[in-house]
Amino acid sequence: MARPREFDREAALEAAACVFRAHGHQGASMAELTRAMQIGKQSLYDTFGDKWRLYLEALTRDVAADGAAHRAALSTGPRALDGLEIFLARVRATAAQPNLGLAATLAFGRAQPEVAAILGSAERALQAALAARVREAQAEGDVAAELDPREAAAFLSAGIAGIRAAGRAGASAVQLQALAELTLRALR
Repeated sequence: MARPREFDREAALEAAACVFRAHGHQGASMAELTRAMQIGKQSLYDTFGDKWRLYLEALTRDVAADGAAHRAALSTGPRALDGLEIFLARVRATAAQPNLGLAATLAFGRAQPEVAAILGSAERALQAALAARVREAQAEGDVAAELDPREAAAFLSAGIAGIRAAGRAGASAVQLQALAELTLRALR
């Protein structure tokens, strides 16, 4: 009896994430997924459960990586405002690329509790990091003191969703830069 071929689980998961980024959960076929992951259908089921479980795992992995990169960008620079600018520069630089978190938000909103839990957890972590950076920028005199840091964080979060949507819709680098600058200007 032939032994099933072993595969790199992380590489297969990244390949699945690429398919989901390009086509969404509904648009991704099992044939596309197994071809991209270079595994058979049974290996997919044995390892990940089913297409929905695979999607949730890919989404969890993507939003965690995106959140870690956001927080790393936020923590850079000598001043808090520098971190906010670097964070927005990262968003601008990746705005045209498919983003699984944004796609999941637009596709499912709060209709799927598992997706809402994944996205909600990531959003709370990002909002906390943004609010902390806004507080620091306020203490340094670079952001208006009268702003509520949590509301400013929510505004910034909405701003990045808008920049990403504009990037996916084909906005130019100049337009994305203007959106990022206006987003930061609103904090001053």
